Amino acid sequence: MTCQISLIGAACECMKTIITALDFSDATKDVLAAAMLMAKLQDATLHIIHVLEPEPTFTAYGMTPEEFPAIQVFQNESQRRAEARLNDAVTTAKTLLKDVRAELIVGSPLHSIIDYAETQKADLIVIGTHGHGAVAALLIGSVAEGLVRKAICPTLVIPCAL
Repeated sequence: MTCQISLIGAACECMKTIITALDFSDATKDVLAAAMLMAKLQDATLHIIHVLEPEPTFTAYGMTPEEFPAIQVFQNESQRRAEARLNDAVTTAKTLLKDVRAELIVGSPLHSIIDYAETQKADLIVIGTHGHGAVAALLIGSVAEGLVRKAICPTLVIPCAL
């Protein structure tokens, strides 16, 4: 058992870039706490990211922005709220950590997280799961499951509290 523990410890010492992707769901508090703990234990840089899925474009509806201004208003409000919540998460993380970075990304959650992890040369990704069940994952997929399968680094999945 000592050998396993020392091997685990040795493997963890090289984690210097940790990414946590927050979706601002009920799991966010636990996900951020786990990411902060991992970053603190490893003296790592913590990157807190949120991926904002783009709204349908005006052209998808055959309209111009002037003909359908509600989409632009909704997009702007979504971005403003996401930035505020991301800033709150950074403020929380900075109470424990010295190196915290944040990024708001617009795109597909799975691909955006993978791309960001590759760009930053991440050593670990920390993400939450909603616990919707097997049927939902089968029908619509799961970002957490996709990361476990496709990420270039280990992915720690924090389950949603029941």
